Amino acid sequence: MGKYIKKKYHRVTEVTDSERIEMVKQIFATVPAKYDFLNHFLSLRRDIAWRGFSIKKMRFFNTYRMLDVATGTADLAIGVARKYSRTRITGIDFVREMIDLGQIKTGMKHLSDRIQILRGDALYLPFSDSCFDVAAIAFGIRNIPNKIGAIKEMTRVVVPGGQVMILEMTFPRNGPFQKLYHVYLNRILPRLARVFSSNPEAYYYLGDSIMNFPTPDILAGLMEKAGLKKVEQYSLTLGITHLHIGVKPEVQ
Repeated sequence: MGKYIKKKYHRVTEVTDSERIEMVKQIFATVPAKYDFLNHFLSLRRDIAWRGFSIKKMRFFNTYRMLDVATGTADLAIGVARKYSRTRITGIDFVREMIDLGQIKTGMKHLSDRIQILRGDALYLPFSDSCFDVAAIAFGIRNIPNKIGAIKEMTRVVVPGGQVMILEMTFPRNGPFQKLYHVYLNRILPRLARVFSSNPEAYYYLGDSIMNFPTPDILAGLMEKAGLKKVEQYSLTLGITHLHIGVKPEVQ
């Protein structure tokens, strides 16, 4: 399993934006070896279904290009390539260890000719305006303090009529499931991670980041503020995950 990392992370409400970015980089640099396994295991494989649902909602009509922001190990990019044979996908992430694993995965699946993975910052996307039909981020926006900045950049790089999609885990604000999910995030999930991960404390951060993530309505408001129209919300698995889709307005 590798060297055990004994580190305590501050709560997301206790750090500055720059401190949080450095914390996120450190966390994701330590988890790639078991990242995919733990994502599937700890979500009871629902993360696969959530990505699949999102991919089915994508529309390719102009460039047939898709941008996967905070691509991680490229699961979303790979899913898009498999579903839409005409597409070319670019993944971008700022953690080298995740990028390396994503490149290995795309090579093993013989998709390196259609999926390019780059190192970069979601707030300064290295692409010209209007060059993707779809820009999506799956389980990454909660790690970006400046969420509206990232959404504006995703909006900039999609074509008029193109989609900006955000798939993210959320914390139900009411109902009987709220207490159960709170226990899972703060007690059960970290203990399960301790069995498999060399850095189980990272999963305390995961729970904390989910609990402090904006509500679906607030996120929809940020997307509209960033210039997107026709913002739709889809509640998945009792509301623990939401898919948001916004459309870039046509040029007037």
